[in-house]
Amino acid sequence: MKLTIKKFDELTIYELYSIMQARIEIFTVEQNCAYQDLDGKDFDCHHIFFSENGKILAYCRVAPKGLIYENVTIGRVITVARGTGLGKKLMLEALEVAREKYSADTVSIGAQIQAQGFYEKCGFTATDKKYIEDGIPHVMMYKNI
Repeated sequence: MKLTIKKFDELTIYELYSIMQARIEIFTVEQNCAYQDLDGKDFDCHHIFFSENGKILAYCRVAPKGLIYENVTIGRVITVARGTGLGKKLMLEALEVAREKYSADTVSIGAQIQAQGFYEKCGFTATDKKYIEDGIPHVMMYKNI
């Protein structure tokens, strides 16, 4: 298993293809949600993923302050290899990237309600801001780092 952390323009076409394949597999097919995943924000983010034999096992992107939310943001979080502890490892790496690359002191996540418990285990706190995005209930969460 390999950990990769890269800016968009450092990704190989094979890595990018694998990332997009995994994101579509989870967010579009599995969740039966038609939405515009390619939102133009990937260009300015750090992409963090665990892979094995070219297949993405877990992925997220870290966006700078102001690109998505006021704070540095972790988003597009997926774990294909569920129940392995990889999701938590991914979040630890993402928080380190937020701290090192963006000098973040607070990180925000627009979490799907179904994943709120996972993020709470990673130290995030839910706000009272709940909303529907692409037909899926979400809650704003943050973590001071």
